[in-house]
Amino acid sequence: MSLSWNTLLLPLLLFTCVGCLTVPAVPSLRQDGRIVGGVQVSIKDYPYQISLQRSFHMCGGSLIGVGWALTAAHCVERASVESLTVRVGATRKEKDGLIVNIRRIHRHPDYNSRIIDYDYALLELAPYNSTNVTQTFAQLPEQNEDLPDGTLVTITGWGNTQNAEESSDVLRAVTVPTVNQTKCTLAYEHFGNITDRMLCAGLTEGGKDACQGDSGGPLAVNGKLWGVVSWGFGCAKPQYPGVYSKVSAVRDWIVSISGI
Repeated sequence: MSLSWNTLLLPLLLFTCVGCLTVPAVPSLRQDGRIVGGVQVSIKDYPYQISLQRSFHMCGGSLIGVGWALTAAHCVERASVESLTVRVGATRKEKDGLIVNIRRIHRHPDYNSRIIDYDYALLELAPYNSTNVTQTFAQLPEQNEDLPDGTLVTITGWGNTQNAEESSDVLRAVTVPTVNQTKCTLAYEHFGNITDRMLCAGLTEGGKDACQGDSGGPLAVNGKLWGVVSWGFGCAKPQYPGVYSKVSAVRDWIVSISGI
């Protein structure tokens, strides 16, 4: 099972970095997302998608307005603005588009790495010329706006593993239904809490998911950003939906920081 690039401890659960060779002796949650069961797409189809990079693709994210992108807090937990850049307008994660510097990172003040709650970070981008860049901004829901159970949502990303055969250079997308909060809570009752800041999505039979490598990427419906890829158990495993940070739960915070 592939694991997160950063080290995270939960009660009775051990998280280890992707680059480590040790294998955990207990079941592990993953904190990243590589699209499983999806199809190749173009940035023209999802022009709000970005790649957060540290000289290589590390996480996903979404453009939400001029000079601003939203990603997962755990993607930038131990990062500095000097070490990170954002690639916008690219179908391929290693070329095309435009590399943009980051001016400031705003992690949610209530981010809790132990239970992966409030897993949001706003990236304040340096000015850039977007004239020839394929980009638009994702729409955002209102504060506490709900997405009905069973709604088909689309998750996009490239993936990032040490096995080149498992990582996609081309943007991919997968469509899955949202899962009832009570069912998701029961699925993860032995792992931790499903909080009001979390949204679950996936097929009961598994087979489609965001798995190792694209944390921070978008979960959207018709260009409206409802979730941020956050964590889950395994990769597209039956009975274990992916867990996403619910954007509507922190809409007021996004406005307070970005003005968007």
